[in-house]
Amino acid sequence: MGWQKTFTLGRRSKGCHLITNEVVSQIAEGLKDVQVGMLFLFIQHTSAALTINENCDPDVRKDMDMALDNIVPESLDWLHTDEGADDSVSHTKTSLVGATVSMPITNGRLNLGTWQGIYLTEFRHIAHSRRIVATILS
Repeated sequence: MGWQKTFTLGRRSKGCHLITNEVVSQIAEGLKDVQVGMLFLFIQHTSAALTINENCDPDVRKDMDMALDNIVPESLDWLHTDEGADDSVSHTKTSLVGATVSMPITNGRLNLGTWQGIYLTEFRHIAHSRRIVATILS
């Protein structure tokens, strides 16, 4: 059985943002009757990504942002800068982190580890709203 919903996250600027509660509030209807299933989240953008990581210490999110900036620096001689200096660098980081995450559902709840949370990794400096497609299969 399948359930799907597209929703928009609140506006956020560059950084790694914990969005687990926002996602769960948007998909509560789809979760409620699932005993065993999977949630797939897909971001419909090319300059932001989704991942799962540490949900407790906010320094982890700052460290991730710093590490990604060092792996893919904005200071490279990027050719595609139509929307600003962070244009192509954002696309590259999105390809590295990924547009999709999946996680198990057990008894109507996301079955994440104790310290796991869902992140939006926003790579553009100016705040954007991001569309997410949530698909639940059971």
